Amino acid sequence: MPNLYDRFLEFLSPAEILEATPALLNDQRRRFVSEPDIILQPHSIENVQEIMRFCFENRIPVTPQGGNTGLCGAAVASGGVLLNLSKIKRIREINLADNSITVEAGVILQNVQKAASEAGRLFPLSLASEGSCEIGGNIACNAGGLNVLRYGSMRDLVLGLEVVLPNGELVSHLQPLHKNTTGYDLRHLFIGSEGTLGIITAATLKLFARPQTIATAWVGLDDIESAVQLLTAVQGHFAERLTSFELISRYALALSSEFSHLKQPTDANWHVLLELTDSVPDAALDEKLAEFLYQNGKENSIIAQSEQERLDLWTLRENISASQRKLGTSIKHDIAVPIAQVAAFVHQCAPALEARFPGIQIVCFGHLGDGSLHYNTFLPDVLSNDAYRYEDAVNTIVYEHILACHGTIAAEHGIGSIKKHWLPSVRTPSEIALMRAIKAQLDPHNIMNPGKLLP
Repeated sequence: MPNLYDRFLEFLSPAEILEATPALLNDQRRRFVSEPDIILQPHSIENVQEIMRFCFENRIPVTPQGGNTGLCGAAVASGGVLLNLSKIKRIREINLADNSITVEAGVILQNVQKAASEAGRLFPLSLASEGSCEIGGNIACNAGGLNVLRYGSMRDLVLGLEVVLPNGELVSHLQPLHKNTTGYDLRHLFIGSEGTLGIITAATLKLFARPQTIATAWVGLDDIESAVQLLTAVQGHFAERLTSFELISRYALALSSEFSHLKQPTDANWHVLLELTDSVPDAALDEKLAEFLYQNGKENSIIAQSEQERLDLWTLRENISASQRKLGTSIKHDIAVPIAQVAAFVHQCAPALEARFPGIQIVCFGHLGDGSLHYNTFLPDVLSNDAYRYEDAVNTIVYEHILACHGTIAAEHGIGSIKKHWLPSVRTPSEIALMRAIKAQLDPHNIMNPGKLLP
């Protein structure tokens, strides 16, 4: 391998070649540590192209990195170049006629939300890590979040992409076209590809009208079946105004309540946090929601009476992840099943885990509105990363039950390096062969994020 520092210095500035730091090398969960030969942080799209041309010619692996908030080891480098896109961060254009915003890959999600809001619009993607995750990574993992029920996942929010291919060629189609039937829609190759096909450098994203009315309710329920029935009823009555429908277990709420120093809104086995929004003023929406819940026998519920009460309810939901840290290292599962199968999965999987691992603690919560759950398991008396020694055994039980319910092992975090050996369980040999063929065509030297996604 050539002297990388000197060679890259021929076309990059010294500021674009970084010293290694824990923030760049350690993954979000401090489970993996990158060991690149060099860390690059280009300041322009042209320099991304130059880097890729050089790496393509010299067969040097490239691992793209955004905000480094991933949970599946997809941005962990083993040799080669760790390519950080955080300096590619311009907001290029806001187009109100087409309800679109064009941003570069390194723009932090929260800044996209802010720019849209200042223009009188909404960018609806909302994640716990929105203060640090970046748009390029959101697209590469097809992020979901809290508002998928109404607005869809990242795949549904992308109108156009700009991508640097492994050979350095720039493919740019950022026009905000809402209809285009001219052949294959190539953007969908890169959305969810986890950096294995090219470098996403910019995207044109959909914007929506800002909500003028919000009604938020917290509902206590006896069982998940009741939550599914409530979801069906709310969708039938309030239609597209239903924006979020979050499922929270008793244990998850107890952890978050203690961590957040907030009182539990209801006492129940399961809880639902649901939110209605309307793009036009409707002063009676709170009353309509309260009356609906009462008529449907959901008296164990509260309606947020102020913005602060609403924020407190969402704080309880959003702090579940942080509140789990006191339990030690978890074996996380980012899963989804058809909504009608959620109750069956939970009822059947938990006893199987408890039989194999007596005393196991399960923190279950997630986006019931789209069937995806965060299903986190904690082994008794194992507080450190030693828990990962049992990961395959735990995963085998969880994934077998997921597959029995016709679900998926990766709903919104991706495959990365930790789930790739499970891919054949959810994709047919023909599908995997087709994926390999696409990668071989675009990345013949296998330099793009090798060792990720594909088994």
